[in-house]
Amino acid sequence: MSAIHRIDTGTAVPTLGAAAEAFLAEVANPNTARAYRSALAALADRFGTHRPVSVLEGEQIPDSVADWFTATWGTAAPATFNARLGALASAAAWWRDQGWLSGDPLVRIRRLPRTPDHTRALDRAEVERPLTREGVALRERTLWRLLYESAARAEEVLALDVEELDLRNRRVRVRRKGGAADVITWRTATARLLPRLLVGRSSGPVFTTDRRARVEVPPKDIDAGSGRARLSYRRAAELFSTAAGGATLHQLRHSALTHAAEEGANTSTLLAYSGHTSVASLARYARVSPEGLARWQAGRDPARRS
Repeated sequence: MSAIHRIDTGTAVPTLGAAAEAFLAEVANPNTARAYRSALAALADRFGTHRPVSVLEGEQIPDSVADWFTATWGTAAPATFNARLGALASAAAWWRDQGWLSGDPLVRIRRLPRTPDHTRALDRAEVERPLTREGVALRERTLWRLLYESAARAEEVLALDVEELDLRNRRVRVRRKGGAADVITWRTATARLLPRLLVGRSSGPVFTTDRRARVEVPPKDIDAGSGRARLSYRRAAELFSTAAGGATLHQLRHSALTHAAEEGANTSTLLAYSGHTSVASLARYARVSPEGLARWQAGRDPARRS
């Protein structure tokens, strides 16, 4: 928007319709102006196109505006809700700058938090944040690191038993989705964490609960030494989501595959890494992320090479 200046409308306070048009005339981007226009038209329809802007003043107005706004866009997606609120807030602020409005008719309305996108890959910083955060328990740190480094499904890793692990060669056989046997591998960070997690244990579930099992579970899902049960997917998912701002365990797998593709892993390697049997199933994981695209652009920028 251009610099603020007062508009001479010929009247002390213009109508709501005229005030909306005056504001829209100051919006430089035509796409933004079009988006703003729909919200302003709805406001004018509700409170009177030909009534003065001062119709939006008064003690009861914030409640009336909030009721109308919620009825109009309360069920919309957070992005739409926030866009309409942003449009009206920008207009109201501009009208205050013109001296046409003194209060804030939108004061009762709060932006909605955006719904997390659980289908996207996390960037590397988003992955590392929960994995390196102070205070994270060794069990969670090991599980999350193993999931990211192996690109395995959480169900596959939670089903592992200590005696199955080949710690020296950093690998283990897993049962993939659909029942196929396969091998997953890991890197140094996981290789350093696993012995610390398993100290003194030679059998039983790799990842166990914090306390002894309180209900009867199959013997294979109990660590005989401690009486602790195999960690459930529900609890593992809950702990990661809390630490990672709503992200899911599946996003660790998605991220591992996306990052591997960005680093140049070929299709055969990605198929082995993911456990997929078809390229079509793999395709959605191998898309380059915005972070990877930015690195690629930076690497080929002539100004950087000069």
